[in-house]
Amino acid sequence: MARLIAKSPLAGHGAKTVGSVTVEEVDLGALTSVAPFKGQDKACSDLMKAAHGMALPAPNRATGKEGARAIWFGRGMALLCGPEPDAKLASYAAVTDQSDAWTVVSVSGADTVEVLARMIPIDLRAATFKRGHTARTMIQHMTGSITRVGPDRFLIMVFRSMADTLMHDLETAMESIAARR
Repeated sequence: MARLIAKSPLAGHGAKTVGSVTVEEVDLGALTSVAPFKGQDKACSDLMKAAHGMALPAPNRATGKEGARAIWFGRGMALLCGPEPDAKLASYAAVTDQSDAWTVVSVSGADTVEVLARMIPIDLRAATFKRGHTARTMIQHMTGSITRVGPDRFLIMVFRSMADTLMHDLETAMESIAARR
């Protein structure tokens, strides 16, 4: 009989540092999409705040902190990262487990913005894309999400099937920037 072993999307890839930039897989815990029903945004947001300590995020923003975060994930949708969703949320929103669907990496270091500028078509400089800002955008040729969580730290999410491609593209960009230093 076959024995199935659960593996993370980037199993076998350890943290990688090139120059001043490090990329590593991150386990955010449970990933749950929360899409409030028509007219239920406020009630859903209030319940999330009471149950999880964070409100639904505004467009292109993230709320919460490390271990419990809500990320804007498109029009009328947020991604709850960390805690299991309160069961009462289902009364106000479509709640769907996304835990196995996404690859999440942290990219950090002094040259992170320069590395990501080679891959992402938006301005990620700190003056424009501040901590707590998030965007659904292209990451090279993949659809994904990027969130600034620190001065030189970003969370990047792409579909699980694109995990190896994301690592390859990040390593190529990191090597390119490091070679210029």
